[in-house]
Amino acid sequence: MFFTGDSSARKRVDLGGRSSKERDRQKLLEQTRLERNQRLWLRQQNSAALKIQKCFRGRKVVEAERSNVREQFSSTFGEHCQKVDRHCFAPDSEFLRQLLFFFNAQNVGDFAALVETCRLLHQFVRVNGDIVSLFAGMDYSSKHAVVENRVKKLAFACIQAIQQNRSQAAMGLQDSWLSLPKKHIFPLKRYCSYWEGNAAVAKGWVGQAAIAGGNAGLGWECREMAVIGQSLKARDYNRHASSLEHALILIISHIGQRPCICPNIDPRWSFSSQVLTIPFLWQLFPYLKEVFATRGLCEHYFHQMALCVHGHVNVLPNDISREFPGFACLLGNILETAAVALSLPDCSFDMAIDFAAVSSYMLEALPPIKSSNKENRENLTLAEDEMTVDEEFREEVMNRDLERQISNAIDPRLLLQLINVLSRGTSLVNGSHNDGPHNKEVAAVGAICAFLHVTFNTLPLERLSAYVSGDAPGWLLPLAVFCPVYKHMLMIVDNEEFYEQEKPLSLKDIRALIIILRQALWQLEWVIPAKSPNIVKSDTNLSGHKRYSVEFIHHRVSIVTSELLTQLQDWNNRRQFTSPSDFHAEAVDGIFISQSQLAAARQRDGSHAVIASHRFRIRRDHIFEDAFNQMSVLSEEDLRGLIRVAFVNEFGVEEAGIDGGGIFKDFMENITRAAFDVQYGLFKETADHLLYPNPGSGMIHEQHLQFFHFLGSVLGKAMFEGILVDIPFATFFLSKLKQKYNYLNDLPSLDPELYRHLIFLKRFKGDISKLELYFVIVNNEYGEQKEEELLPGGKDIRVTNDNVITFIHLVANHRLNFQIRQQSSHFLRGFQQLLRKDWIEMFNEHELQLLISGSLEGLDVHDLRSHTNYGGGYHDEHYVIEMFWEVLKNFSLENQKKFLKFVTGCSRGPLLGFKYLEPQFCIQRAAGDASEEALGRLPTSATCMNLLKLPPYRSKEQLEMKLIYAINADAGFDLS
Repeated sequence: MFFTGDSSARKRVDLGGRSSKERDRQKLLEQTRLERNQRLWLRQQNSAALKIQKCFRGRKVVEAERSNVREQFSSTFGEHCQKVDRHCFAPDSEFLRQLLFFFNAQNVGDFAALVETCRLLHQFVRVNGDIVSLFAGMDYSSKHAVVENRVKKLAFACIQAIQQNRSQAAMGLQDSWLSLPKKHIFPLKRYCSYWEGNAAVAKGWVGQAAIAGGNAGLGWECREMAVIGQSLKARDYNRHASSLEHALILIISHIGQRPCICPNIDPRWSFSSQVLTIPFLWQLFPYLKEVFATRGLCEHYFHQMALCVHGHVNVLPNDISREFPGFACLLGNILETAAVALSLPDCSFDMAIDFAAVSSYMLEALPPIKSSNKENRENLTLAEDEMTVDEEFREEVMNRDLERQISNAIDPRLLLQLINVLSRGTSLVNGSHNDGPHNKEVAAVGAICAFLHVTFNTLPLERLSAYVSGDAPGWLLPLAVFCPVYKHMLMIVDNEEFYEQEKPLSLKDIRALIIILRQALWQLEWVIPAKSPNIVKSDTNLSGHKRYSVEFIHHRVSIVTSELLTQLQDWNNRRQFTSPSDFHAEAVDGIFISQSQLAAARQRDGSHAVIASHRFRIRRDHIFEDAFNQMSVLSEEDLRGLIRVAFVNEFGVEEAGIDGGGIFKDFMENITRAAFDVQYGLFKETADHLLYPNPGSGMIHEQHLQFFHFLGSVLGKAMFEGILVDIPFATFFLSKLKQKYNYLNDLPSLDPELYRHLIFLKRFKGDISKLELYFVIVNNEYGEQKEEELLPGGKDIRVTNDNVITFIHLVANHRLNFQIRQQSSHFLRGFQQLLRKDWIEMFNEHELQLLISGSLEGLDVHDLRSHTNYGGGYHDEHYVIEMFWEVLKNFSLENQKKFLKFVTGCSRGPLLGFKYLEPQFCIQRAAGDASEEALGRLPTSATCMNLLKLPPYRSKEQLEMKLIYAINADAGFDLS
């Protein structure tokens, strides 16, 4: 009871509060669990042992039975099949059943029996010419299952024999069973894919069934035979190659046919991995190339290879040698077939994408291919000589013929074919204009860029111009590739990326690019076409490939260069980063060309005839309705003709005056002022007071689309007649007159706040799905809200980080294109009644606005004075005339515009200067002499003749006062 000093005698206490009985219980449970597992393991061991013994005994029984059947076979049909005739292949015969039962590829006697069987089969078919009757007799329909099973097993036996004895007798076997006519071996064709995926079962007779991922299949065997054949002399192999080629054609051509029971085989043993990696395959099998290049087969196998590339899975066999890497052999073979496949009219977009992905991946693995030019090789720099050991090794082992196969296959025709197929695949998307940049466009541009990037870094530059005439400039192909790619990139970047972050190119580089594009376009349009004899000559050098002649490339580059230059000009108009003159050729004045064309058209259509073909009576207080009712019924020819107007006052009486052109100008200004007024409801204003069609115009006017067609005709008539009207249109609407599509970067001109919100989404770093946005947009017109889906089922599609870019462009497309599509379409139809499309295409939106409204700059007084006539004793050096020009020069911009309105009927001068004012401006002395009565009169005008009647004022102050009063009086044509 007392402490003895021994710590071991201290009572043990479980800090967890458990008693010793509970601890004993846990030990018991653990011991019980271990004993149960031990008994289970023993039972599994016993079961496995029983299965092994059963399998072993069964194998021994089977082997014994096979020995017995082998003896029966030898006694019945002869040890070397000397007793076999054609009837032995019938379905009721025991010959094939016994042979296929005991056959062992490692047994010399069995191998000899199989070879003799194949020889006899080949002989009987050659004599009889009908393998169906040989195997099935006269009733194939009732015995087709037995026949097909025997044909399949015979093929398996041949595969085994080839594998085990390929170095001695592979060629003999394949010649026996693979050279049968196509029409006679449809059972073989039906099961070819089955052999390809399941030949692994036939390879091992040791109880293993490795179907997908085990041993090699038929593709591997074909590869082995072809490689062995290549090592033989040509004369020994040529007679066998056609048989193997025939078999390969049957194997691959089942794709897309019915019936087809292809399993999902391991890609390591597929045709693309095993056979397409044979060096110079198409030299060996030229007919196989023709079959493989058809759309269905190429598309299937390219897609299978692309799946492996995207999954980063290495499925290629071991290299035949260091000189022939498997990926390089595969690349050379698919490049040769791609040239044929991409040229087919039904070549698919998806196949081109897969081809670009696969070839880009393998090209990137290649070392740079050196130029074949001897001079270039001799002039290697010191830096090029100081290469790493690895680079030296790669260059040494790469076979030169293989390099030539790859570099020769990638010629300009292949590049253009690839670009054309991808462009054709995206043209349907662009043509619809129902959404923004599409995923197919992004995929196409990415595929082209990747392929060209690795191509330019791998191949010598001389290859890229091998098919272009020596007389053609070397920049044609680079421009043909660069322009559409960069043009697409400009469609998807936003304003901050372009102007502030200077992506994808700096503004300095873009300014240099503009000069390059302008000079290239000038060369293509005005210089290079003069060399037509050389172009024709170069065209014949392309062996009839007219689509890829120099002339075709010239045409293509002209289009893409012009489109890119126009797009860069649009960016410069939004926010100027270079001088507008950088976009214009020095020797060409587009406005002059356009005005000349319009003048010729007016002369041809008689719009300056003395007698008008149509005369309108217009009420000033109903100018829009009267003009619409009378002009809408006119034909296109009548609209181009001479039209005169008589205004009617509120009492129904025509106003005095003869329309010599001035009244019609006044009519055009008044109707445009009324119709384009936002209060009328056909147009709306942006924050910058620029006009665009009202998306809700149909809620105000039932005939709103007919009104838009009429207004298009009115604007076209004004421009046709050279009448400037003060209508400031929004840039994105002017794009519609050029039949252009608006993108995200055009949105600030319509709704800068919406643009900022979309850019916020584009740069949002968090989880966008938490914002609860869906692919819908709410339109709010005159208090009525309407929800529209941006995509079918958009109300159920949430915006996520993966699809936010699509959402952004769809919203921009809806506001800029979709909402005003009907109004813009009808306006354009009326507009094009008078102005041809090609007259407008040469101008950008800014220049088009100048054609409509003229320049906002001040009046060029010197130009007006240089083209002014005088009458009534006045001349250029008369003191009154000197005072007049000085007063006009000192006028404010607003007063100068009022003066022009006073004397010409328009507040803006002609686009090309007053030299083109019709008729020329004239200052005539007012009636009377220098009497007080005459000096008290105001200057008067006759806008129909651009005439100013000016009294002979004695002082500059008096002339200035009277002139300011006159231009602000707005009292008709005679203010005296």
